[in-house]
Amino acid sequence: MGDTYEAAGVDIAAGEAAVQRIKDKVRSTFRPEVIGDIGGFGGLFSFANHRYRHPVLVSSTDGVGTKALVAQAADRFDTIGIDLVAMCVDDLVCQGAEPLFFLDYIAVGKLDPDHIEQLVEGVAEGCRQAGCALIGGEMAEHPGAMDPGEFDLVGFSVGVAERDQLITGDHVRAGDVIIGLPSPGLRSNGYSLARHALLETGGRSLDGPAWDGAHHTLAEELLVPSVIYAPAVLALLDQVDVRAVAHITGGGLAGNLNRVLPKGVDAAVDPSAWEAPRIFSEIRQAGSISDDEMRKVFNLGIGMVVVVPGDEAYRTMDLLRGKGQRAVEIGRIEKGDGQVRFA
Repeated sequence: MGDTYEAAGVDIAAGEAAVQRIKDKVRSTFRPEVIGDIGGFGGLFSFANHRYRHPVLVSSTDGVGTKALVAQAADRFDTIGIDLVAMCVDDLVCQGAEPLFFLDYIAVGKLDPDHIEQLVEGVAEGCRQAGCALIGGEMAEHPGAMDPGEFDLVGFSVGVAERDQLITGDHVRAGDVIIGLPSPGLRSNGYSLARHALLETGGRSLDGPAWDGAHHTLAEELLVPSVIYAPAVLALLDQVDVRAVAHITGGGLAGNLNRVLPKGVDAAVDPSAWEAPRIFSEIRQAGSISDDEMRKVFNLGIGMVVVVPGDEAYRTMDLLRGKGQRAVEIGRIEKGDGQVRFA
């Protein structure tokens, strides 16, 4: 008997079993614009152009980075898909776009239908939270390139905005207020440094307590799923003159808020305006990491910011809190040269 695909490490039957398991999860995300069902060569989405005068499609792609290694080590795959969706759709909303649909790509060393089902359930939950449809994806088994148990998770999303309502940051002015939306954890950023500081330098165990006296494990803390801010920010756009939105991912506040600042202004941020989750102090202490380095890498508890006129600050916070976001004023826009400054 000659070689077979299965003998080479690719299990077609396992892939088919995984597809059957995820069909209902995928369908649970469908919007009215979705045409057909999963299984085709391309996902079909009927664009409702009658809703728009001059629609612009906005796209974003991202992955979950080395947070996947934490999920792998903890043998927990049910929430990291939420992180994937958050990384993509929360980029779209920074330009005022409503997320429409999403596609994922899962690469594994050995296909396990249980793991695939958990991963896709997380992606589907993220799509339900974001209000976008999961219309397609791909599973790829890579024996030899990846070991059994290893996986990578990436995604791609498309949204839409009116051209004359795109958020660019061009209208940010001195006197505007910076409103922060808290993040309970690391989102999907800085995990290479976090893992190095906590697990390698600090010698901690994922199975151990997150910190002295904690009633949950370090793995549970590091796998806290990302908040999906898109619905709350979209609701805000209908009520307030939002001048800029920045998704605080890799690079922290300094490396993301500066991307929406026009010439002639700085963002003055007051770190005492919010309380950073304890996990950040644990990382800092375990790795003896400087404050500057922490700010370059982590969001430090703020996952999204919006910039609004000063007289709209309280209304903005009230509206965001009404959408479940504990919004807080974290700074002001001042005259300057495009820098983010910390008090």
